[in-house]
Amino acid sequence: MTELTHFDDQGASRMVDTSAKPETLREARATAQVRMAPATLTLIRDRALAKGDVCEVARLAGIMAAKQTGTLIPLCHPLPLTSARVDFTFADPDTLTIEATVRVFGRTGVEMEALTAVSVAALTVYDMCKAVDRVMTIERIRLEEKSGGRSGTFRRDD
Repeated sequence: MTELTHFDDQGASRMVDTSAKPETLREARATAQVRMAPATLTLIRDRALAKGDVCEVARLAGIMAAKQTGTLIPLCHPLPLTSARVDFTFADPDTLTIEATVRVFGRTGVEMEALTAVSVAALTVYDMCKAVDRVMTIERIRLEEKSGGRSGTFRRDD
C-alpha cells in the first residue's frame, strides 16, 4: 500500500503540492443508492411530491456540491471543474441510483467531487421525501471509475 500523502514526515496534515504535476484531462464517476418504499419511488418518478421535482432539485444540489468540494473537505484542492453531471436511474421498485460524472483539466483528480455530488444529491432526495418516508436509507456511495493523472485508470470490478 502506498503511503498517505496528506501527512508530512512529522505526521502533520498538509495539502498535497500539485504544482509539479502536469495538467491532464481527469474524470471520475461515482454512484449512490437511495433505498425507499416503492410508493415513495413512484411519487418521485411521477413528480408527484408537494415539494416539487425531486430529481431536478437533487441534480442541482449535486452539481453545486461538486463545485464546493474544496470548501467542504479540508485538504481537497479547489478545482475549476469543466463538467459536472448528475443522473438518476430507477433501478429497482425500491431503489433510486444516483450517478455523477465530473471532469477537470488540471493537476489533481476529481474523485472527491464525484463522491460529494452523489452524496449531496442523495441527502437532497432524503430531505425532499422524508415527510412521506422516514425509513429511507442512503447506501453504496462509491467511486466507480476514474481516469487521468499519474495513477492512470481505475474501474470497479464487481
